[in-house]
Amino acid sequence: MAGGGLVIDGRARAAAWRSPAAWVTGLYALYLVLPILLLVLGSFGNTWSNTLLPNGFTGRWYLQVINDPSFTRAFWTSLTVCVATVAGCVVIGAPLAYAVSSAASRGVKLAARIVYLLPIAAPAVVIGFGYLLLFSSEATPWLGATWLIIAGHIVFCLPYMLQTVVNDMRLLGLSQLEQAAESLGASFPRRFVDIVLPSLKHSLAAGSITVAALSIGEFQLTNLIAGFANRTYPIVLLQAFYGATGFACAATVVLLLLALTASASSAFTAKGASGTARAGA
Repeated sequence: MAGGGLVIDGRARAAAWRSPAAWVTGLYALYLVLPILLLVLGSFGNTWSNTLLPNGFTGRWYLQVINDPSFTRAFWTSLTVCVATVAGCVVIGAPLAYAVSSAASRGVKLAARIVYLLPIAAPAVVIGFGYLLLFSSEATPWLGATWLIIAGHIVFCLPYMLQTVVNDMRLLGLSQLEQAAESLGASFPRRFVDIVLPSLKHSLAAGSITVAALSIGEFQLTNLIAGFANRTYPIVLLQAFYGATGFACAATVVLLLLALTASASSAFTAKGASGTARAGA
Protein backbone atom coordinates (compact mmCIF):
# COMPACT_ATOMS: atom_id res chain seq x y z
CA MET A 1 0.00 0.00 0.00
CA ALA A 2 2.80 2.39 0.86
CA GLY A 3 4.56 1.66 -2.43
CA GLY A 4 1.36 2.27 -4.36
CA GLY A 5 0.90 5.60 -2.59
CA LEU A 6 4.39 6.71 -3.59
CA VAL A 7 3.72 5.77 -7.24
CA ILE A 8 0.46 7.74 -7.27
CA ASP A 9 2.16 10.69 -5.58
CA GLY A 10 4.99 10.61 -8.13
CA ARG A 11 2.53 10.52 -11.02
CA ALA A 12 0.64 13.47 -9.52
CA ARG A 13 3.84 15.52 -9.30
CA ALA A 14 4.80 14.61 -12.86
CA ALA A 15 1.34 15.63 -14.09
CA ALA A 16 1.62 18.92 -12.18
CA TRP A 17 4.92 19.72 -13.90
CA ARG A 18 3.30 19.08 -17.30
CA SER A 19 0.34 21.34 -16.57
CA PRO A 20 -0.08 24.70 -18.39
CA ALA A 21 0.22 26.55 -15.07
CA ALA A 22 3.66 25.05 -14.46
CA TRP A 23 4.85 26.03 -17.94
CA VAL A 24 3.52 29.58 -17.60
CA THR A 25 5.18 29.92 -14.17
CA GLY A 26 8.46 28.57 -15.50
CA LEU A 27 8.46 30.89 -18.51
CA TYR A 28 7.63 33.86 -16.29
CA ALA A 29 10.47 32.98 -13.89
CA LEU A 30 12.85 32.65 -16.85
CA TYR A 31 11.68 36.03 -18.16
CA LEU A 32 12.54 37.59 -14.79
CA VAL A 33 15.83 35.79 -14.12
CA LEU A 34 17.38 35.85 -17.61
CA PRO A 35 17.99 39.65 -17.77
CA ILE A 36 19.62 39.54 -14.32
CA LEU A 37 21.88 36.67 -15.38
CA LEU A 38 22.88 38.57 -18.52
CA LEU A 39 23.69 41.64 -16.41
CA VAL A 40 25.87 39.56 -14.10
CA LEU A 41 27.66 37.94 -17.07
CA GLY A 42 28.12 41.32 -18.72
CA SER A 43 29.57 42.82 -15.56
CA PHE A 44 32.40 40.26 -15.66
CA GLY A 45 32.86 40.32 -19.44
CA ASN A 46 35.88 42.02 -20.93
CA THR A 47 34.06 43.16 -24.08
CA TRP A 48 30.48 42.85 -25.23
CA SER A 49 29.62 44.19 -28.66
CA ASN A 50 27.22 42.69 -31.22
CA THR A 51 27.43 39.21 -29.64
CA LEU A 52 24.96 37.14 -27.65
CA LEU A 53 27.35 36.78 -24.70
CA PRO A 54 30.33 38.86 -23.57
CA ASN A 55 33.90 37.90 -24.40
CA GLY A 56 36.66 37.37 -21.83
CA PHE A 57 36.56 37.67 -18.06
CA THR A 58 37.50 40.63 -15.87
CA GLY A 59 36.61 42.29 -12.60
CA ARG A 60 37.83 45.74 -13.56
CA TRP A 61 34.34 47.11 -14.13
CA TYR A 62 33.48 46.70 -10.45
CA LEU A 63 36.74 48.37 -9.48
CA GLN A 64 35.87 51.31 -11.73
CA VAL A 65 32.42 51.61 -10.16
CA ILE A 66 33.88 51.49 -6.63
CA ASN A 67 36.58 54.04 -7.46
CA ASP A 68 34.18 56.42 -9.20
CA PRO A 69 33.37 59.17 -6.65
CA SER A 70 30.04 60.04 -8.26
CA PHE A 71 28.80 56.44 -7.95
CA THR A 72 30.12 56.11 -4.39
CA ARG A 73 28.39 59.32 -3.32
CA ALA A 74 25.15 58.29 -5.07
CA PHE A 75 25.28 54.86 -3.42
CA TRP A 76 25.35 56.30 0.09
CA THR A 77 22.77 58.95 -0.80
CA SER A 78 20.34 56.29 -2.03
CA LEU A 79 20.90 54.15 1.05
CA THR A 80 20.36 57.14 3.36
CA VAL A 81 17.19 58.22 1.55
CA CYS A 82 15.87 54.65 1.54
CA VAL A 83 16.40 54.03 5.26
CA ALA A 84 14.91 57.42 6.17
CA THR A 85 11.93 56.78 3.87
CA VAL A 86 11.25 53.40 5.45
CA ALA A 87 11.51 54.85 8.96
CA GLY A 88 9.17 57.71 8.02
CA CYS A 89 6.62 55.37 6.47
CA VAL A 90 6.66 53.15 9.57
CA VAL A 91 6.30 56.07 12.02
CA ILE A 92 3.56 57.74 9.97
CA GLY A 93 1.93 54.64 8.52
CA ALA A 94 1.24 52.67 11.72
CA PRO A 95 -0.88 55.29 13.52
CA LEU A 96 -2.48 56.50 10.27
CA ALA A 97 -3.47 52.96 9.31
CA TYR A 98 -4.92 52.50 12.79
CA ALA A 99 -6.93 55.70 12.45
CA VAL A 100 -8.29 54.66 9.05
CA SER A 101 -9.12 51.13 10.21
CA SER A 102 -10.76 52.32 13.45
CA ALA A 103 -12.97 54.97 11.83
CA ALA A 104 -16.61 54.26 12.66
CA SER A 105 -18.08 55.84 9.53
CA ARG A 106 -17.74 54.05 6.22
CA GLY A 107 -17.73 57.42 4.50
CA VAL A 108 -14.71 58.52 6.53
CA LYS A 109 -12.89 55.29 5.68
CA LEU A 110 -13.64 55.70 1.99
CA ALA A 111 -12.53 59.35 1.97
CA ALA A 112 -9.32 58.48 3.82
CA ARG A 113 -8.51 55.65 1.41
CA ILE A 114 -9.06 57.93 -1.59
CA VAL A 115 -6.74 60.56 -0.11
CA TYR A 116 -3.86 58.23 0.75
CA LEU A 117 -4.13 56.37 -2.56
CA LEU A 118 -3.87 59.57 -4.61
CA PRO A 119 -0.06 59.32 -4.99
CA ILE A 120 -0.55 55.93 -6.68
CA ALA A 121 -3.11 57.35 -9.11
CA ALA A 122 -0.95 60.38 -9.91
CA PRO A 123 2.24 59.58 -11.86
CA ALA A 124 5.49 60.27 -10.02
CA VAL A 125 6.50 62.80 -12.66
CA VAL A 126 3.37 64.85 -11.86
CA ILE A 127 4.31 64.97 -8.17
CA GLY A 128 7.87 65.85 -9.18
CA PHE A 129 6.78 68.80 -11.30
CA GLY A 130 4.62 70.03 -8.42
CA TYR A 131 7.63 69.92 -6.10
CA LEU A 132 9.72 71.62 -8.77
CA LEU A 133 7.32 74.56 -8.94
CA LEU A 134 6.73 74.75 -5.19
CA PHE A 135 10.31 74.59 -3.90
CA SER A 136 12.21 76.54 -6.54
CA SER A 137 11.02 80.02 -5.57
CA GLU A 138 12.88 82.60 -3.49
CA ALA A 139 10.50 82.04 -0.59
CA THR A 140 11.05 78.24 -0.60
CA PRO A 141 14.54 77.65 -2.09
CA TRP A 142 14.81 74.03 -0.97
CA LEU A 143 14.90 72.26 -4.30
CA GLY A 144 17.75 69.73 -4.28
CA ALA A 145 17.84 69.25 -0.50
CA THR A 146 18.17 65.70 0.75
CA TRP A 147 15.28 66.11 3.18
CA LEU A 148 13.04 67.11 0.27
CA ILE A 149 13.97 63.92 -1.58
CA ILE A 150 13.11 61.91 1.54
CA ALA A 151 9.79 63.75 1.89
CA GLY A 152 8.97 63.08 -1.75
CA HIS A 153 9.77 59.39 -1.37
CA ILE A 154 7.57 59.17 1.73
CA VAL A 155 4.65 60.72 -0.15
CA PHE A 156 5.22 58.32 -3.03
CA CYS A 157 5.73 55.15 -0.91
CA LEU A 158 3.38 55.69 2.04
CA PRO A 159 0.24 54.43 0.21
CA TYR A 160 1.88 51.04 -0.31
CA MET A 161 2.66 50.78 3.40
CA LEU A 162 -0.86 51.85 4.35
CA GLN A 163 -2.49 49.45 1.94
CA THR A 164 -0.59 46.52 3.45
CA VAL A 165 -1.17 47.48 7.09
CA VAL A 166 -4.85 48.45 6.74
CA ASN A 167 -5.72 45.19 4.99
CA ASP A 168 -3.93 43.14 7.65
CA MET A 169 -5.63 45.04 10.48
CA ARG A 170 -8.96 44.13 8.97
CA LEU A 171 -8.02 40.45 8.69
CA LEU A 172 -6.50 40.21 12.19
CA GLY A 173 -9.61 41.51 13.92
CA LEU A 174 -7.72 43.87 16.22
CA SER A 175 -10.88 45.70 17.23
CA GLN A 176 -12.10 42.68 19.20
CA LEU A 177 -8.75 42.37 20.99
CA GLU A 178 -8.80 46.06 21.82
CA GLN A 179 -12.33 45.86 23.18
CA ALA A 180 -11.29 43.00 25.45
CA ALA A 181 -8.26 44.97 26.68
CA GLU A 182 -10.37 48.09 27.18
CA SER A 183 -12.86 46.15 29.28
CA LEU A 184 -9.95 45.21 31.55
CA GLY A 185 -9.00 48.86 32.02
CA ALA A 186 -6.17 49.22 29.48
CA SER A 187 -5.65 52.78 28.25
CA PHE A 188 -5.40 53.64 24.56
CA PRO A 189 -1.57 54.09 24.55
CA ARG A 190 -1.18 50.75 26.32
CA ARG A 191 -3.53 49.01 23.86
CA PHE A 192 -1.74 50.51 20.88
CA VAL A 193 1.73 49.53 22.14
CA ASP A 194 0.93 46.12 23.61
CA ILE A 195 -1.68 44.87 21.12
CA VAL A 196 -1.66 46.81 17.86
CA LEU A 197 2.08 47.19 17.19
CA PRO A 198 3.07 43.60 18.07
CA SER A 199 0.25 42.27 15.91
CA LEU A 200 1.38 44.40 12.97
CA LYS A 201 5.11 43.63 13.09
CA HIS A 202 4.92 41.27 10.12
CA SER A 203 2.73 43.72 8.19
CA LEU A 204 5.15 46.56 8.89
CA ALA A 205 8.08 44.39 7.81
CA ALA A 206 6.34 43.41 4.56
CA GLY A 207 5.37 47.02 3.87
CA SER A 208 8.91 48.16 4.65
CA ILE A 209 10.37 45.76 2.10
CA THR A 210 8.00 47.14 -0.54
CA VAL A 211 8.83 50.72 0.42
CA ALA A 212 12.58 49.99 0.32
CA ALA A 213 12.38 48.47 -3.15
CA LEU A 214 10.32 51.41 -4.45
CA SER A 215 12.60 54.02 -2.88
CA ILE A 216 15.81 52.48 -4.19
CA GLY A 217 14.54 52.27 -7.76
CA GLU A 218 12.61 55.56 -7.87
CA PHE A 219 13.84 57.74 -10.73
CA GLN A 220 11.18 60.07 -12.17
CA LEU A 221 10.37 62.06 -9.03
CA THR A 222 13.95 62.13 -7.75
CA ASN A 223 15.40 63.21 -11.09
CA LEU A 224 13.29 66.37 -10.97
CA ILE A 225 14.02 67.45 -7.39
CA ALA A 226 17.53 66.14 -6.61
CA GLY A 227 20.54 68.45 -6.72
CA PHE A 228 23.82 67.59 -8.41
CA ALA A 229 25.57 66.90 -5.08
CA ASN A 230 22.88 64.52 -3.79
CA ARG A 231 21.85 62.55 -6.86
CA THR A 232 20.62 59.05 -6.09
CA TYR A 233 22.05 55.91 -7.64
CA PRO A 234 19.44 55.41 -10.43
CA ILE A 235 20.10 58.95 -11.70
CA VAL A 236 23.85 58.37 -11.91
CA LEU A 237 23.28 54.88 -13.32
CA LEU A 238 21.55 56.32 -16.39
CA GLN A 239 24.80 58.00 -17.37
CA ALA A 240 26.68 54.69 -17.25
CA PHE A 241 24.78 53.34 -20.26
CA TYR A 242 26.40 55.98 -22.44
CA GLY A 243 29.80 54.39 -21.76
CA ALA A 244 31.18 50.85 -21.72
CA THR A 245 28.63 48.03 -21.53
CA GLY A 246 30.58 46.16 -18.85
CA PHE A 247 30.70 49.24 -16.63
CA ALA A 248 26.93 49.76 -17.03
CA CYS A 249 26.24 46.11 -16.16
CA ALA A 250 28.46 46.26 -13.08
CA ALA A 251 26.80 49.45 -11.90
CA THR A 252 23.36 47.86 -12.38
CA VAL A 253 24.36 44.77 -10.38
CA VAL A 254 25.47 47.09 -7.58
CA LEU A 255 22.01 48.70 -7.67
CA LEU A 256 20.45 45.25 -7.36
CA LEU A 257 22.65 44.49 -4.34
CA LEU A 258 21.72 47.88 -2.87
CA ALA A 259 18.01 47.08 -3.26
CA LEU A 260 18.47 43.71 -1.53
CA THR A 261 20.46 45.34 1.28
CA ALA A 262 17.85 48.06 1.74
CA SER A 263 15.02 45.51 1.82
CA ALA A 264 16.78 43.55 4.55
CA SER A 265 17.53 46.73 6.51
CA SER A 266 13.93 47.89 6.21
CA ALA A 267 12.65 44.77 7.93
CA PHE A 268 14.95 45.47 10.90
CA THR A 269 13.86 49.13 10.83
CA ALA A 270 10.21 48.14 11.18
CA LYS A 271 11.01 45.74 14.00
CA GLY A 272 13.14 48.34 15.76
CA ALA A 273 10.47 51.02 15.47
CA SER A 274 7.94 48.70 17.07
CA GLY A 275 10.38 47.84 19.88
CA THR A 276 11.20 51.50 20.48
CA ALA A 277 7.56 52.42 20.80
CA ARG A 278 7.05 49.56 23.27
CA ALA A 279 10.00 50.66 25.39
CA GLY A 280 8.86 54.29 25.46
CA ALA A 281 5.39 53.48 26.67
